[in-house]
Amino acid sequence: MGHLALAAKITHVPSMYLSEMDGPHKGCRQAAIDGHREISRRMRAAGVKTIVVFDTHWLVNSGYHINCAPRWEGVYTSNELPHFIKNLPYAYEGVPALGQAIAKRATDAGVHTRAHDNTSLQPEYGTLVPMRYMNEDKHFKVVSVSALCTVHDLQDSVTLGRAVREAIEKDFDGPVGVLASGSLSHRFAQNGVAEQFMHKVWSPFLENVDHQVVQMWKNGQWKEFCGMLPEYAVKCHGEGMMHDTAMLLGLLGWDEYQGKVEVVTPYFGSSGTGQINAVFPV
Repeated sequence: MGHLALAAKITHVPSMYLSEMDGPHKGCRQAAIDGHREISRRMRAAGVKTIVVFDTHWLVNSGYHINCAPRWEGVYTSNELPHFIKNLPYAYEGVPALGQAIAKRATDAGVHTRAHDNTSLQPEYGTLVPMRYMNEDKHFKVVSVSALCTVHDLQDSVTLGRAVREAIEKDFDGPVGVLASGSLSHRFAQNGVAEQFMHKVWSPFLENVDHQVVQMWKNGQWKEFCGMLPEYAVKCHGEGMMHDTAMLLGLLGWDEYQGKVEVVTPYFGSSGTGQINAVFPV
C-alpha cells in the first residue's frame, strides 16, 4: 500500500517567479527556489511520484474541495498580483483516484468533501508556483486541496488531514509527498508602501511571534503549538487562516506528533508576510 514519504510547509510567494525575470528583483528569491528544489530532490530520492498540495490560494466558501483532474494545462496570471505572476505556462497530470479516495474518507469522517475530476477547474498559484520549481520535468502527478477556507473550523481541517493520510496508506499504492503551501504571518504591506516591505515583515510583533513558532516547531512543542494555533491564525493574519497547517498536522498526528522540524529555507519577509520552507519528519 501507499505511505507518506515527505511532509513540508512551503512558501509560494509570487516574488519567486518575479525573481526569474530581468530587472531590479532578479535573484531576490533564489533561496526559496533552492529550497523547493531541495524538497523535490528529497521526494525523488524517496521514490515519490505523487504530491498532494494544501493550497491557501484556493478560496472556498462551503465544504472542502479537491482538484484531481487527470490533466491541467494553461497559462496563468494572478488576479491578486498580476504584475508579479503573469503568463506563467503550466501542464501537469493529476490523480483522480487519490482525490476521490481522500474525499470519501474525509466525508465518512464527518467533513463533507468533494473531489473534482471531470472539471475545467484549474489550479491556483499556491500549487502552480511550487510545481514550477519542484516539478519542471513533470516527474510528479499532483492533487490540489482547497485550503483558503473562509467559514471552516480548524478541527475539520485536522480531520481532513487525517483522511489524506488514511487514503494514502489504505487506498493508494506508492510513496506520496504532502505540501502545506502557505505563509506564517500574512499581513500584506499597506497599499502604497509595498516596495518598502519587499523583504520585510509587516511588524515586529508578527515577526517575533513567527520566530517563536518556528522555534516551537524545531523543538517539537506540538501540544503547545496546536493549542495556540486558532489564536495565532487570527492575531497574526495566518494565510488561509492556517488551514493548510492544520491539515498538515492532522496528517502527522496533530498534537501527538513528535517530529522536530528541519528548516530548509530560513524564515524571510516578503511583502509584509512571513515565509519559510520547512520539512516535517514523517
